[in-house]
Amino acid sequence: MDLPFQIRKIIHVDMDAFYASVEQHDNPALKGKAIAVGGQHRGVVAAASYEARKYGVRSAMPSKTAKEKCPHLIFVPPRFPRYKEISAKIREIFYEYTDLVEPLSLDEAYLDVTENKKGIESANQIARDIRRRIFEETGLTASAGISVNKFLAKVASDINKPNGQKTIHPDRIESFLEELPVEKFYGVGKVTANKMFTLGIFKGKDLKKKTLEELTRLFGKSGSYYYHVVRGVHNSEVKPHRIQKSVAVERTFSEDLMDDQQINDKLESLSQELHQRLQKNNILGRSLTLKIKYKDFSLFTRSITQEEYFNSPVKYLETGKKLWELRPFDKPVRLLGLSVSQLNTEEKKQVSVQLKIPFKEFERD
Repeated sequence: MDLPFQIRKIIHVDMDAFYASVEQHDNPALKGKAIAVGGQHRGVVAAASYEARKYGVRSAMPSKTAKEKCPHLIFVPPRFPRYKEISAKIREIFYEYTDLVEPLSLDEAYLDVTENKKGIESANQIARDIRRRIFEETGLTASAGISVNKFLAKVASDINKPNGQKTIHPDRIESFLEELPVEKFYGVGKVTANKMFTLGIFKGKDLKKKTLEELTRLFGKSGSYYYHVVRGVHNSEVKPHRIQKSVAVERTFSEDLMDDQQINDKLESLSQELHQRLQKNNILGRSLTLKIKYKDFSLFTRSITQEEYFNSPVKYLETGKKLWELRPFDKPVRLLGLSVSQLNTEEKKQVSVQLKIPFKEFERD
């Protein structure tokens, strides 16, 4: 395969059922049991242990549905300060190998190890070392994917989960992608996958038969993405400092909100919390969004953008009330959220080194 891009060594590290694994590690009585991190009565599942996943319990699933699928499911309240503490330890391990680390969340990150601080030629070896260090220092397991770009590394990290790793070697990219089910392509969600199925697209080789024009017509801007990634082309670099695009606060309520006074009280509380969070990080934004989730889980969002930055909880509250008046339904509300975007944070240009590395320096798994 003639690869039309420079070869890099990218690792995607993904912790295994992170929140749930932390809870099982800190409380040995939970080990081996089906647990869900999240609110039992009104919330949604933030994370599920592998024991719970066997019953179909997944993150973002309503707790009621999770309990129906797994009657013996144990709900554990989330402890985000603890998760952040462990995440910080894991990132310190990453930085021992490279400064080109792009965190995606508390439990996953991309690493560019084309050039690394320890001078290790094998990206496979680096991934093994990192996973071993994580286990020794936190007691938790991680999986990893290794390849020439972020897309392939992300796909690879999911193949041998949990507690495994997979390398997609440059000369195997074409055959790997041709046989990969389209629902396994990173960026192809359930709805898109179903649409592809109706078009007779089940594997990468089927997707590859479509022209750029066809895919753009069928999937809009995403069509170009699908056209290129099925050919192994994904030029996005590992960005060490991700620019924050929004700041949000939201609450799921133990009882549905029914009247305007309840809504106003909650909006006032959210406005204060949002202001404190923004002030703490010296952030301002010009766009405010109200998020409403109704009792039936239908979702409504509406935004207002202004020339000047929002700068006080009073402004957030006043604008939030205006957005509330634009709601399409008068139905019981289970969740409210406020978020600010179009921030005053300026994007910093990052310099990352891209070197053409001989294929032989990739160690096969």
